[in-house]
Amino acid sequence: MTAARMTTYERISRMFAHRDADRIPIIDYPWDATIERWRREGLPADADYVDFLGLDHIQVISVDSSPRYPVQTLEQTEEYRVHTTAWGATLKDWKHTGGVPQFLDFRIRDPGTWREAKDRMTPTRDRIDWAALDRNYKIWRHRGDWIQGLLWFGFDVTHSWTLGTERVLYALIEQPEWLTDVFNTMLDVNIALLETVWDAGYTFDSIMWYDDMGYKHNQFFSVRTYRNLLKPVHKRAVDWAHAKGIKAHLHSCGDIRPFVPELVEIGVDALNPLEVKAGMDPIDLKRRYGDRLVLHGGINAVLYDDIDALETEMRRVIPTVKLNGGYIFSSDHSVPSSVSLPSFRRLVQLARELGSYE
Repeated sequence: MTAARMTTYERISRMFAHRDADRIPIIDYPWDATIERWRREGLPADADYVDFLGLDHIQVISVDSSPRYPVQTLEQTEEYRVHTTAWGATLKDWKHTGGVPQFLDFRIRDPGTWREAKDRMTPTRDRIDWAALDRNYKIWRHRGDWIQGLLWFGFDVTHSWTLGTERVLYALIEQPEWLTDVFNTMLDVNIALLETVWDAGYTFDSIMWYDDMGYKHNQFFSVRTYRNLLKPVHKRAVDWAHAKGIKAHLHSCGDIRPFVPELVEIGVDALNPLEVKAGMDPIDLKRRYGDRLVLHGGINAVLYDDIDALETEMRRVIPTVKLNGGYIFSSDHSVPSSVSLPSFRRLVQLARELGSYE
């Protein structure tokens, strides 16, 4: 324990070492519509909500590993925008409502169109935002932020952002070689670009990647399928991070309980978001894996509609999951626009109190 106020880097480093800090790290991710509401409720127009609320500073270094298909706006109204992405998807984004976009179409549909996309995914230096790194990196390090290198690969980003869910679920059974190539190519290009970033002196403290593998009380595929197709690619990412002396942090929504032992086995260091409404139990995860896995999240976002109930849940969960370090506070999803700025500030203050090690 220490009476001194730590930086985010020091605090999260203690969590990964499974040691006490001054307090648990506190982060969360409001929707754009939530930020719009908070602006109306007192968040200054020029203020970053992280600074305004005194949250921990997490920075992300991302690169462009896409096929670089043309990005175009196809339709726009006051309510939504329909546009294409660099991965060849067509999306409908809602402007003033939180949540995920509607996926309308996909350019990559089969091994042939994948080969065309793959040929466009050359890891050149112009896929890195050097100006942003030059502008921000020294500030991040001086302030003591925690810096993550973002990887973009795996089941989730393949089915949701690249090929389409139904197509990928069929391909897991009927065309596994194709998906294995997609997963590995995405990772190869991303690693090559992050290696370039690293070699230029812009190091990071962990990698993280999004790979939602579950939904409510179930998973998108079996443990056998995970072991055969996805686990080897996950292990490659983890091994790459560990070879650099940094941590591996996985975001996977839904009920992924059958996969957790597999993730621990390959050395994943942190797991988020521990989605309670889907069936995840942060206290049970702490009991089973708390000495090997940093738990990030696990505060039931369904209870945001009842702040008193959410406070009760925080008082039940946080004192247990923070024991011996190894915990990062956030909700088990994100902060919806139903949450007012005063209510969220109240929750942040409670997280500070319950998460103190002093």
